[in-house]
Amino acid sequence: MTKGNAMPDFPVSGHVATGFEPVREAFTENFADDGELGAGFAVLQDGELIVDLLGGWADRQKTHAWDARTLVPVYSTTKGVSALVLAALVAELDEGYETPVSVIWPEFAGHGKGGVTIGEMVSHQAGLPGFIHEIDPDLWLDPPACAAAIAELAPLWPPGSAHGYHPLTWGYLVGELARRISGQTLGTWLRERVCEPNNIDFHIGLPASEHARCADIRRPSALPELGQMTEPKRAAFGTKWSSPNRGGAIWRQIEIPSANGHGTAASIAALCDGYAHGGAVSGKAIMPAGAFEDLVRPRVDGPDLVLNMSTSFGAGIMRNTHGLFGPNPATVGHCGWGGSMAIADPDRRLTCVYVMNKQSNVLVGDPRAVRLVNAVYGCL
Repeated sequence: MTKGNAMPDFPVSGHVATGFEPVREAFTENFADDGELGAGFAVLQDGELIVDLLGGWADRQKTHAWDARTLVPVYSTTKGVSALVLAALVAELDEGYETPVSVIWPEFAGHGKGGVTIGEMVSHQAGLPGFIHEIDPDLWLDPPACAAAIAELAPLWPPGSAHGYHPLTWGYLVGELARRISGQTLGTWLRERVCEPNNIDFHIGLPASEHARCADIRRPSALPELGQMTEPKRAAFGTKWSSPNRGGAIWRQIEIPSANGHGTAASIAALCDGYAHGGAVSGKAIMPAGAFEDLVRPRVDGPDLVLNMSTSFGAGIMRNTHGLFGPNPATVGHCGWGGSMAIADPDRRLTCVYVMNKQSNVLVGDPRAVRLVNAVYGCL
């Protein structure tokens, strides 16, 4: 916190385009008013990086300033990127998202899941938000084995009858599906087809050589507000085995397309800008015509059996029915555990991404991210 004319105890660098100075002010307020530790915020409009702000500290001891090479895990914000990749792969199938998962992955069919379509699975309708019965949490660190174990589960509600957010299992399901369609892991496809050709510093499956660039994470001091505990909520969030040990070397290196993407605000913005440009990343289409519309069209809308709110999803991307992604209902995006958020407004061809290393307990629409997005729209 600053007092009087004292210099702030957090460094801020980067740039904002002329007319977007209030965004820098809002970014600074997150540190001065909300005790931000380290963060980045990036905005693309018409493909131009008009905001790229870096602030605070990459470590808890406040000895290493957050800079342009600081990587941070963005947890479920990863889902927005993974959904883009899956859309490109699903477009290769004759029936697209209407293809039953069991056609691609026969072992998935047990316990009445044979008719579950890819579209239902990726929009959180499959009834598989987690493990009710105890597992060794290390199972999460073995994606093929974990995907196989999820496929063997009985759904917690009749698939297609309702939706409930799948915080972790979504990524193992999507990852196995991507591998069976393409013959490559989702992270490998993303790296070879999109990130490396376009010099985008984002990773699902972070090489050990890059781990030293990762920011320290300060975990939230309170649990998320989930309302009355139910079996789906317990499976998703409420057991000792509902998540792996996050942050270790193995967790960083394996691929969890729902939860362990590592990047910078600018790199995530470069990828999620695909949602603002009809499926084109860095000016290049990564999916055929028509596939993008199938990705973003509404598939579910209403009370979420896991999150304590109503949600609306396309094929893995969240739709802005809650108003937390700015004023445009056509905006889509995703949030990550602790506060990260990536949104894309197709009408304004605008993408905003917020990342940080001090986590809150807000699952969707962290106030720090919302403040920044509102500041951007106030400048338009």
